[in-house]
Amino acid sequence: MDVKKVISQMTLEEKAGLCSGRNFWFTKDVERLNVQGIMLSDGPHGLRKQAAGGDHLGVSGSVEAICFPTASAIAASFDRDLIREMGTALGDECQAEEVGIILGPGVNIKRSPLCGRNFEFLSEDPYLSTEMATEYIKGVQSKNIGTSLKHFLANNQEHRRMSSSSEIDERTLREIYLAAFEGAVVKAKPWTVMCSYNKVNGIFASESPRYLTDILRGEWGFDGYVVSDWGAVGDRVEALKAGVALEMPSSRGINDKRIVEAVKKGTLDEKILDQAVERILTVHNRYIENKKPDATYDKEQHHQLARKILSECMVLLKNDGILPLKKGDDIAFIGEFAEKPRFQGGGSSHINSYKITSALKTMKGAPNITYAKGYDAEEDIADEALIKEAVEAAKRAKVAVIFAGLPDIFESEGYDRSHMSLPECQNRLIREVAAVQPDTVVVLHNGSPVEMPWVQDVKGILEVYLGGESVGEATVDVLFGDVNPSGKLAETFPLRLEDNPSYLFYFGEKDIVEYREGIFVGYRYYDKKKLDVLFPFGHGLSYTTFDYSNLKVSADVIKDTDILTVKVDVTNTGKSAGKEVVQLYVGDRESSVIRPLKELKGFEKVALNPGETKRVSFTLGKRAFAYYNTEINDWHVETGEFDILIGKSSRDILCKKTVVVESTVELPVVYTINSNFADIMADPEAMAACQPLWDSVVALFKEENPQAGDAAEQVIVEKMVENMVKVMPLRAAINFGDGSITYERMNSILEKINKR
Repeated sequence: MDVKKVISQMTLEEKAGLCSGRNFWFTKDVERLNVQGIMLSDGPHGLRKQAAGGDHLGVSGSVEAICFPTASAIAASFDRDLIREMGTALGDECQAEEVGIILGPGVNIKRSPLCGRNFEFLSEDPYLSTEMATEYIKGVQSKNIGTSLKHFLANNQEHRRMSSSSEIDERTLREIYLAAFEGAVVKAKPWTVMCSYNKVNGIFASESPRYLTDILRGEWGFDGYVVSDWGAVGDRVEALKAGVALEMPSSRGINDKRIVEAVKKGTLDEKILDQAVERILTVHNRYIENKKPDATYDKEQHHQLARKILSECMVLLKNDGILPLKKGDDIAFIGEFAEKPRFQGGGSSHINSYKITSALKTMKGAPNITYAKGYDAEEDIADEALIKEAVEAAKRAKVAVIFAGLPDIFESEGYDRSHMSLPECQNRLIREVAAVQPDTVVVLHNGSPVEMPWVQDVKGILEVYLGGESVGEATVDVLFGDVNPSGKLAETFPLRLEDNPSYLFYFGEKDIVEYREGIFVGYRYYDKKKLDVLFPFGHGLSYTTFDYSNLKVSADVIKDTDILTVKVDVTNTGKSAGKEVVQLYVGDRESSVIRPLKELKGFEKVALNPGETKRVSFTLGKRAFAYYNTEINDWHVETGEFDILIGKSSRDILCKKTVVVESTVELPVVYTINSNFADIMADPEAMAACQPLWDSVVALFKEENPQAGDAAEQVIVEKMVENMVKVMPLRAAINFGDGSITYERMNSILEKINKR
């Protein structure tokens, strides 16, 4: 299709009409010009195609599809190849169901464990989110199916999500909340980006030309189109000007008329409308020209793929020698989730699953497995009879495995959690079972962190997250050692909710939500504060052991324009094959700005047989060492020493090298009469010129404080004077000086040092 030619033949009304949906999921046709609409459908971890009617809350039914592990789980795999394979499978399913764009992935940062939609988001860390999202997008789009990177921007809570304003400073936006979108757009080129409901610094995301056009297109080179989140558009004309090409769902012609009227009145340039239509049709034609009407996929094969993926995502949080279980031992499976697992979240991502396998069903027929329900997931009420039955089953068994987690009502799209606890009936069940059975394992089904008051009472904890429809089979695979767990936490588990950096400000005041913690999200905060945590970012155990050694860097001194190569040996020192996620963090040893102790800048997952060693390599560019400098509106590296840290988590660093990075950018510095002496002293040449100003102030203080007392007292006085003068502005040479400094002399000195 010659898109420009077709647009030139359209009426104003037809062009305006193409900028909103035909109904809940389809875009419009223009039959006389052979323009075909396409279907968009919810994701991101499975296809939620609603064949008839539609809604955005997962209430109405959808076609049968595979429910893959949710984002909270797949991020824990730290496995780029695995995520790409999942994306490819989703692309095949979209082709078979004639869906042109799947709505995902979600890269909103996990600011707080309370966000009801955290199960749909990848991580608290923007680098990890970037890498996982990039591979997902590449996988889906390799099948000529579009993705929709969401929700742009700063949609980090469900509470008042359609009206709240996320108030965030520029550096925090760049380093934390924009970064994952930037990385995925630049590396993977998603066909569409979805704008969010909320405001950012007082302006609705859908009406922000700065984010939707200046940054998204101008800085990052995005060449697809922006689609609104369903119902996110307020002022349709302003949203169109800002960069929202497609409004979803249908506005039943109301907003189309507004666009037409604005063009006729001259308040909207028709070229903006033409540009939006061109972007929409260009993207849609990528799908239409590569449609496979006869495409099919093997549901059982995809179900088994979901099983494989989840088994690589599970995080073994604790293991006091109890796992893997022995298949012949008498084992009690306790908890309703053993029979009816929670494997996905509520809301727009809810999948009509092909089939659901529970751990109990997977072990059906095994005479050594007994089952006790333990609790009712529908309500948080301790049932004494169920608890008694569970305790008795645990007593009779050699090992008790408790399947616990958050019920559907606890976390969902549309509202946030009010606490970080499991249902109290489950906490009590775990305590009582562990009291009679020392060999107890807890298997957790949840979309985000939970408090664990019983953590010291059990020998093993396996974090499954919301693992998709094959959760039972994959859990059994890991529990009994058919798969060696290799997942790592993509988020910190704090000891308690109150420790979270956003705790005081998370819900905000009415519609104002201040991100006062700034860049200190997740491990960046906990590590800087040296706070104890339940389990740190990057943590995850294995049934084997790994050693790291022979860390090498390509150079000890580099310029910020150079590439640093980092290599380290990893050895499987245990008795079974396994996979290890090697994590690389970078820390600026001394900085003029407040920075985290360390930040994740690389990771690789390697498979190793017992006794095998592999050399793992990383490459680090400027961004690995940079912070966002708001004075120059760019990423900047300060000359200095940086630690290259290799470890198993943010708290378990095993190897370290220090390199010097030299900045090639000289920041503009202008000294004024209000510059203080401390800043001047960092510039020896400038301080030499300003020495008369310093001496003038010091002289007056010495005059007012004549020598008295012994030598020790005199040292204290001199130290006090020095520290007081350091923090004074240069104009103190006039305010407090000895009279030798005039404005003319001071300005002459400033002119001299500023001309350098």
